[in-house]
Amino acid sequence: MLDSAPAVPGETVSRVSLSDTAIDLLRKLWTQYGPLMFHQSGGCCDGSSPMCYPDGDFITSDQDVLLGRFDIGTPGEAQPINFWMSAEQFEYWSHTHLTVDVVKGRGSGFSVEAPEGVRFLIRSRLMETAAPFV
Repeated sequence: MLDSAPAVPGETVSRVSLSDTAIDLLRKLWTQYGPLMFHQSGGCCDGSSPMCYPDGDFITSDQDVLLGRFDIGTPGEAQPINFWMSAEQFEYWSHTHLTVDVVKGRGSGFSVEAPEGVRFLIRSRLMETAAPFV
């Protein structure tokens, strides 16, 4: 398990982590696509699943919240991945810690793991110390 570095202003606790299976898959995807990013929306069409894109392919705005930053690289080789969420979705999930995991099945055609026969999945739990979103 890998916790993200906190990215929500004023927070010191990670809001999102990666399972070991997710880390392994992300390292494989990094070799195929280069730098990656996640975005979690609240919309339709797999909106409840985190979508993984080549970094910059999904344009974020002030309507998105950066929840955390990961580095999945090995010593001497940084591989940063940002995890974004729509601000509207964050309002609902502001007291929730997310873990990105991987399960077998067909993912969205927009997320880079889709051809692998697996999809990213969010597992959640309540946070013990969560600041309200403003």
